[in-house]
Amino acid sequence: MTATATTVLPARALLLDMDGTLVNSDAAVERVWRRWADRHGLDGDEVMKVVHGRQGYASMALLLPDRPMEQNHADNARMLAEETADTEGVVAIPGAAEFLASLRGLPHALVTSADVALSTARMAAAGLAQPDVRVTAESVGASKPDPEGFLKGAAELGVA
Repeated sequence: MTATATTVLPARALLLDMDGTLVNSDAAVERVWRRWADRHGLDGDEVMKVVHGRQGYASMALLLPDRPMEQNHADNARMLAEETADTEGVVAIPGAAEFLASLRGLPHALVTSADVALSTARMAAAGLAQPDVRVTAESVGASKPDPEGFLKGAAELGVA
């Protein structure tokens, strides 16, 4: 017989990331970004070190610093469409569904660099329910690691 550890986390609210926290989308992210790297003559391994956790246009600005930002935004729109359509291998992180279910009654928000379409597609592919409060790429002017999304999520939950 194995004992089950229970963690008590005193919190007034929680802010949750999606990719790598609730959803494992590594396979899809890797496919889409390695194709982008190839199109731009960049090393795929170096690109993968940069892209996780931030909006695509911000990654592109770091990887191609001399390129006009309008081009990054246009490329980002195409990349989001590719990532939204590619949900093969997108799965829930083990325990994510149970964790989300345990949050009933506790204010919580999803704060993601994905846009609404991509976050909806990935959460659905992983079989996870969407939190009522979501802060997505459309909701903020600055990409992570800027704290804007987290501050907005906290404000929407009514906490400082």
